[in-house]
Parts: sequence; structure tokens; C-alpha cells
Amino acid sequence: MQKKIIALKELTRNLWWSWDTEAKQIFEELSPLLWQRNNHNPVQLLEHISDDELVARCQCEYGEKIDRAYNRFTTYLNDKKTWAAEHAPELVKNTIAYFSAEFGIHESVRIYSGGLGVLAGDHLKSASDLGLNFTGITLFYKEGYFRQYLNHDGWQMEEYPLQNPQSLPIEKVTDSNGKDVIVTVNIAQSEVHAQAWLLKVGRAKLYLLDTNIAANEPHYRDICCRVYGGDQNTRINQEILLGIGGTKLLAQLGIQPAVYHMNEGHSAFLTLELLSMELAKGHSQKEAMENVRARCVFTTHTPVPAGHDRFSREMMHYTFDKYLSTIGIEFNDLMKLGSEDQENIFGLFTMTVLALNLSRSANGVSKLHGEVSRAMWQHLYPEKTVDEVPIGHITNGVHASSWTCGYTGRFWQKQGITVDDLCLSRETAEAVLAKVSDQELWSLRYSLKRRLIDYIDRYLGNQLFHQHINSYYSDYNTLVAAKNTFSPDVLTIGFARRFATYKRAPLIFRDLARLDRIINNPIMPMQIVFAGKAHPHDDAGKDYIRQIVHHSRRPEFSGKIIFLENYNLGVAKRMVSGVDVWLNTPVRPMEASGTSGEKTVLHGGLNFSVLDGWWPEAYNGDNGFSISNGESFENHEEQDSFDAEKMYTTLERQIIPSYYERNEQNIPESWIKKIRNAIATIAPEYNTHRMVKEYTNKYYLKK
Repeated sequence: MQKKIIALKELTRNLWWSWDTEAKQIFEELSPLLWQRNNHNPVQLLEHISDDELVARCQCEYGEKIDRAYNRFTTYLNDKKTWAAEHAPELVKNTIAYFSAEFGIHESVRIYSGGLGVLAGDHLKSASDLGLNFTGITLFYKEGYFRQYLNHDGWQMEEYPLQNPQSLPIEKVTDSNGKDVIVTVNIAQSEVHAQAWLLKVGRAKLYLLDTNIAANEPHYRDICCRVYGGDQNTRINQEILLGIGGTKLLAQLGIQPAVYHMNEGHSAFLTLELLSMELAKGHSQKEAMENVRARCVFTTHTPVPAGHDRFSREMMHYTFDKYLSTIGIEFNDLMKLGSEDQENIFGLFTMTVLALNLSRSANGVSKLHGEVSRAMWQHLYPEKTVDEVPIGHITNGVHASSWTCGYTGRFWQKQGITVDDLCLSRETAEAVLAKVSDQELWSLRYSLKRRLIDYIDRYLGNQLFHQHINSYYSDYNTLVAAKNTFSPDVLTIGFARRFATYKRAPLIFRDLARLDRIINNPIMPMQIVFAGKAHPHDDAGKDYIRQIVHHSRRPEFSGKIIFLENYNLGVAKRMVSGVDVWLNTPVRPMEASGTSGEKTVLHGGLNFSVLDGWWPEAYNGDNGFSISNGESFENHEEQDSFDAEKMYTTLERQIIPSYYERNEQNIPESWIKKIRNAIATIAPEYNTHRMVKEYTNKYYLKK
């Protein structure tokens, strides 16, 4: 029994369990209530369960489940016949270092804020599955990202519960003598020290730097307080710690990466530390830059100029003065590396420019975003046409096993495959789907929606009894209406994401009378679930949330439209699995990629989106729905009116009739046909296994 308990505790220390359905069930089965209460954190769960109770549980079938999960886990870790072993053996031996300011791996580890972090987490998991030698670098945020609740007016409020490292699956990094590994970086005239933590993610390792230690001055202890928290000074300090500190950590651990991959510009200062290492070897500055460039890869995610980090010359001089004096780089030379105008080094320092200047390759995250990025940065390459600008693209995907709920996973297992098998190729997907009847697919969809609605009922109940009595859903009548009228028989639309204004969350409310007719159609009704967070400093995004909450209180929409508080990875998994249609309404071309719709497809959901991000590549007319044909207007009001009209028309003429048109067995044949087409054409292409293979072949392997 003790061996089983040891195995169970070992499983909690590696997030591999988070994408293994049976391993997750083992923890939930111990105590469903504690599992929910502790945000699906198995380390915290076991803190509340005695070894005597575990011994008693292990004496029955539960112990056999532990054995099976642990055997799968050890087999996974020790498997030598991986994709990487066959196709990139040099990247099994040599490390790829992947730097990102956030990682969304699981909701219990709150070191992420949105899509960038979720993409980083999925990238890490697929690299592990494929057998690459992959090391992630990020920061440990003691308060993470905020917990959201709404006040009586529907306005977003934030609270920041502390993360206790002892209750997370992380461990201190120690040296051969058992001493804590401490990294030291120069910030302004101070030395700042960071402790290193290790989080195991399958075969991959994720190191987290933490300045909240006694050796630091109080204001430096708070550098890693919150994800993207604080002012510009905090931001530059975080980015120095991430880039320079992360690179120093790897060196201290004796890790010599073959590739340094910068996921967005936040970590671009790593190139300066690499330069200092090359200069210390006696290379000239030109040679040093060439050597750094040969090892660095850069991915940009931001399609608008204002979204890229920029720092003033004065801030750069104040922050880097001491550091530059120790490595032998002149300040003006540094400014040239980050200046958009090489004739004027007295302007702003741009992190993306630094990354582009010192990377051997750069890419956007969808075909359209690659085009936008080449046009945006063409002025850095005046001798090249836009098409010749050296920024390519690799379209984002999702880690299928992480985003497939247990119910759907078991459905595919009954067909003799895993969801990863479904994602291998279109031919494989079509062969599997050919064996699945329309009735079976429709039954899957109904069951998933039923589970979502049950979850919504529980979730709304939790909101009702939330400690913040001014929370929106403390309005008992609104709660009862939502609990009593949401139905699995009704077409259900989902909208959940970061509430940046360009994503236009309230667009569907532009014509309230028309939306009323659509939602309250007595024969073909519709219901909508919203969720999402606005950045704490984004009042415009917060106002979008408030607008939606107020609209949902209107008598004609009460119980038909709801907003779920505190969107996180757990809420996202429920929503993408249960809704019929995933709505996406960004201003084109401001969505670099977007991946939430790719997750919906794994469960038989369909996309309804502006042709932006990944959707123009995936949409073929038979695998989902589009809002317009990509028309763009300079006037925002004109754009919103045009897109809203197209959205309503498509709902009225295509989506709703297709969903409700049934055969004699009460099955919507045309709808099921679209589901089949969506799974066959999207699942095999828009996943991170394909994406990481593409990064490996195009950028990681030396040409």
C-alpha cells in the first residue's frame, strides 16, 4: 500500500496527469468536493487526506487505478521511440530553451493571463509528447493573475489570492551540495537575486525565477508579484529577470541550449546575456552578434504597433548602466539594437526590434498574421519588399489531449483511437468518422451540452454564495432564471476570451430588437454563455463586461444570456466542450491567431468567426460559419455595423435553420455533416503536435 501512496504522490509532482484522463479521475475520485474546492490541485488535495485514509482506499479497485496510471506515466517518461528520436535526434540530446512571460499549463498553477500563456503551455506539452529535449523559462508570480468577481453594477473587480509554493507541484532547484540555486542580475545600481523553482511537465522542465526572498530589497521582492502587474518600471524589471536571469540560470545549471526560443518580445533581453557570454570568449562584437543570432528564434504574437513593449532611452540608461559596464557594450550600441530608426537612437527602445535583430528566424502565428507582421516591420528592412521581410508564419494549434474532456476522450476510445490519433491526418479522422453514426455524434453533442448546463447550474450557485455579496449573481431572480431556463435542447453559443476591446464582445447586442427575435424565437430559440477577463487597467474592456451583464438582466434576455465569473482554464475546458457554436468577433486583422475555436472542434462544436487569425486558413464553407468575407472599413462604426448585420443574417439564414432542421430520427443531418467536416479538416491540422513539428523542421534544426 505504501508503494501505491508513494506512486500517487509522485504523480502529483508532474503535470503529466493534467492531460491523462484516468489520472485526473483518480484525484477527483478521492474527494470530488475537495477537488473542486482546491481548484483541481492534487498537491493541495492530498494535504487534506491522511495516509491512513489513502491506505484504506488503496486496498480496493482504487489501488489498481493508481497502478495503471503510474505504469502509463513511467512508460511515457522512459519511452525512447519518440517522434523526435526518429526525426530530430540532435534535439533529444541538446536542449531547446523556450522563454515566455506566462505559461498556461493548468488552472491550479496561476502563472498565466491569456492566450499567449495557454499557447506556451500547449507548446511545452507537445514538445514533451514528441520527445524533444525542452526547457521552459518563466517567472513565479506569487499572486499570479487575478480572481475576477463582478459588483452589483456588473463591473469587474479583482482579488489576488497568494500562491503557496508548498501547495504547488514545484520544487526548489538545488546544487550538488543541496544549496538553493540563486541567480543574480544587475538592475539599475542594484544586484537582484532570484530563487529558482522547477515544475515538471511530462518530459519537459519549466524553471521559474522568484525574487521574493530575504536577500532582496523590499521593492525588488515584488518584481514577480503579478503577471504583467505594475508600471513600466516593473515591466522592464520583469523582462530583465526573465531574459537575462533565465539565461544565467541555464548557464549555472550547466545547460547549453542549441536553440533559444523567445515567445513574444518580453524575453528579448536574453540576447544581451548571450552577447556578453560571446564577448567574454574574446569574440568581436560583430562575431558575437552573429553567434547569438545563430542560436535564437523569435515568435511575435502582436499584430498592432502599440502592443509591443517600448522603453524610453532614459529608463534604459538608468536600468542598464551597471549591467553594460560589466559586459563591455556601449549604451548607444544597445540602443541601436532596439531602435526602429537607425538614424535616431534617441527614441524608444523596442523589444520586438531587439528580438528581430538578434534572431536567425522570426515568425507570426498564422498566415494572415505573418503578412501583417511583414508589413508592420518592413521599415526595418528598407532594401526588401514587404514579401521579402524575413518573418514567416507557423499557425498556432492546441494540445488536443489537454483540451479534450474525459467524456469526449472515452467516446473516441470506443472507436478504438485516442484524440491524438484523430489529429494525425485527415485520412485517419475521416476513416474513424465513417464508423460513427449520425446518432452517435448527436448523442455526444447532447451529452456534452447537458454536462455544460449542469456545470453552469453549479457555477452559478457558487457565484450566488460567493463571499462578495455585491456580486452580480447575488440577484436571486437572475440566478433562478438562468438555472431554470438554460436547456440542452436549445442552440447554445459560447463567447469566452480576454476582454480586449478589439475582440468586440458586445457586438451581438448591436441591434437589441433583432437579437430579441433571434433568442426568443418560439420554435428555434438560442442561448448564449459569456465569460472572460479584462486587464485590470483596461476600463474599456471592463465596460464591455458591464454592458453584457446589463443586457443579460433585460427581461427579454433574462435566463437566456449569462456571464460566468472568473474565467480560467477550467471554465474554458467546460465551455469549449459543451457549446454548439463558438463565436469570435475580432476586428480583422487584429487577432494574431486565436485558438479557442480549435478546441471546440475536438468535441464536435462549430466555429462562427470573422475571417481573422487561424480561421481564414481553416474555413472551407462546409466546416463552420464565417462573419462576412473579410471586408474591412476604416471607420469603426461602419465596420461594426457591417459585421453585426452579417452576423445576424448568418444566424437567421444558416446557423439556426441548419441546427433545428431534423430528420425522422430528430437528427439535424446538415449540422452533423458540418461537424464531420470540421473534425476531419481542423483537428489534424490545428494542433500543437503539428505546430511543434513545424517549428522543429523550419526553425529549430540547423539548416
